[in-house]
Amino acid sequence: MKFINYSVVKFSIFLSFGILSAHFLSNNSYYFHYVGLGCVSLLIISWYIAQRALYPSILFGICTYSCFFYIGFSNYQLRLPHFQPYHYSNFIAKDVSQCLQLKIKEVLKPDLYHYKYIVETEAVHGNPTAGRVLLTIQKNTINPLLEIDATLLVDSKISEVPQSVNPYQFAYSNYLKTLGIHHQVKINQQAILGQLEGSRTLRGLSEKIRIHIINKLEKTSLKSDERSIVQALVLGQRKDINKEIYEAYAAAGAIHLLAVSGLHVGILYLLLIGLLRPLKRLRHGNILVGLLILCFLWGFALIAGLSPSVVRAVTMFSFFTFTQLSRRPINSINTLFLSYFTLLLINPFWLFHVGFQLSYLAVFFILWIQPLLYRLYFPKNFLSKKFWGIFTVSMAAQVGVAPLSLYYFHQFPGLFLVTNLVVLPFLGILLIGGIIVVVLATYDVLPNGIAQLYNWLVEVLNTFIGWIAQQEAFLFDDIPFSEVKVIASYLTIVSIVLIWKRISVSRIVCSLICFGCFTGVLLFEKVTYSGQQFVIFHKSRQTLLAYKNGTSLSIFHSDTIAGLEHKFPLKSYKVSQHIRNISERPIPNVFTFNNNKILVLDSLGVYPTIKNVDVVILTQSSKVNLDRLLDRVQPKLILGDGSNYLSYISRWRDTCKKRKIPFHHTGTEGAYFIDY
Repeated sequence: MKFINYSVVKFSIFLSFGILSAHFLSNNSYYFHYVGLGCVSLLIISWYIAQRALYPSILFGICTYSCFFYIGFSNYQLRLPHFQPYHYSNFIAKDVSQCLQLKIKEVLKPDLYHYKYIVETEAVHGNPTAGRVLLTIQKNTINPLLEIDATLLVDSKISEVPQSVNPYQFAYSNYLKTLGIHHQVKINQQAILGQLEGSRTLRGLSEKIRIHIINKLEKTSLKSDERSIVQALVLGQRKDINKEIYEAYAAAGAIHLLAVSGLHVGILYLLLIGLLRPLKRLRHGNILVGLLILCFLWGFALIAGLSPSVVRAVTMFSFFTFTQLSRRPINSINTLFLSYFTLLLINPFWLFHVGFQLSYLAVFFILWIQPLLYRLYFPKNFLSKKFWGIFTVSMAAQVGVAPLSLYYFHQFPGLFLVTNLVVLPFLGILLIGGIIVVVLATYDVLPNGIAQLYNWLVEVLNTFIGWIAQQEAFLFDDIPFSEVKVIASYLTIVSIVLIWKRISVSRIVCSLICFGCFTGVLLFEKVTYSGQQFVIFHKSRQTLLAYKNGTSLSIFHSDTIAGLEHKFPLKSYKVSQHIRNISERPIPNVFTFNNNKILVLDSLGVYPTIKNVDVVILTQSSKVNLDRLLDRVQPKLILGDGSNYLSYISRWRDTCKKRKIPFHHTGTEGAYFIDY
């Protein structure tokens, strides 16, 4: 076995702990700088002592790991706005229009009414600034989609990205913070004072090349659906994929095929190694092969748009290429953690990206347990060896990413092995074929026969994916999986693999403890989610109430909507709260829950004679006289949901403020809970 430098692994782990601590303790971070200074001082002292000792002391090790912890912590902290003197947030006033100079850095997928961009703020009122914001431009009949590197001068307010208002909803604002985005700018065409073509960047050049290639592909005989797959596989452009095809790939557990990531770069890396192997016979052939691989990989990243996922994957495999060039006995796990360490030094926010987490977990488990799986069976012929290799790689990767996939996506594709056994060999052919098609189409020399052959190959793949997606009995969805369960799952998996590698009493005891922790988590969550809860959700133009009793949920809503439990915002609540039985009912005028009287008023504003009400829910822009209502029912809280006009909400809030009665609006304060 090649040497494994466990120090690299440990340094990476403590660096990650530092980043995580900075992320979750960012509001109490200043004292950590004094701790960091103390760690560095202790490290210098312990290093001086270690020079006179035969072996390093425990103090030296503790201080070393503490320093890497502090490096991760400070690397994250120094990228936050309040540590950057030129960040735009230091130059803006709240709720006041600003003259902003913005440069387009990334084009996001537009919705029905808006174009969306990630932009860099170059100046605020003429003051040079830095920092990214989310730019949303209202669509009209004349404004075109802007390109990367375009510079805009706009007059607008900078506002915070709103927080999630419903429980267990995807926290878009938190996701944007991992991209370094803390605010948004929402404008229409009239707010744009000027537009220039900014200085060209590498990302802008990449986008220009990609647009040029897409325009060339549109002139070929490739069909629209097949062309969209080529654009996804080679160019990283998924916006033209048919919605039905995209949903079929998602249901088949093959959605990762449509996003250029570590899988695509890894297949390309292996194919390049095989194709360039004869060059190693030349003098300095090993260096030549390594340089060619690096050129091909980074060229692929360039035409794929230089997205963060592609750059991370190419960087990781570039490290593998460098280790091949060094000809030193370095284990692949060393290289993996070295690339992991380097990428987190470059951008610590990548640690919170789903693609980053899944990619490194998949590669790590492939390197760690795939050899153990492969040795369970020794196939004799070439074809069976290849299929056994794909089988073991798929199993190892699935074991590595399953807990995290369940946490993020709450589903498990039961036919993932069938999909991988067919698709992975097919993907290599499609990827190489797609690159050939793109190159030939760019120079207008793509033969019609090659285009038709590629059309047929993609049609075969789509047909197979569609068949897999139709096997709904093998798609296990709506699986609740919490953060604690993820941690307990990985501890159990790691302990089992350690026993598999070498049986010892200590490892058996550790495995039993981890298994006990996992069982304890299951029992704890079962007890936790067995209680009762009344929820007033926020849903635009609708009233949506729910009563949870253990694993049963009763939904009260104003409109008859089929399949409401599978739609926003109930779907995420149902999964996270372990709901199994759902019923729908009309909204009554009065609820009684946990000794709380809840009065619901609709647009008519008619209510029964009742006193000592705890909560009054105003819906559908009720015409009720609020002052008279407050005198009669004497509520403890007034609540307005998403079915009301904002003008009504503002008027009710002012009335409650004068009467010194709490007012809660689900659109600003979020959903309201009453627990038992």
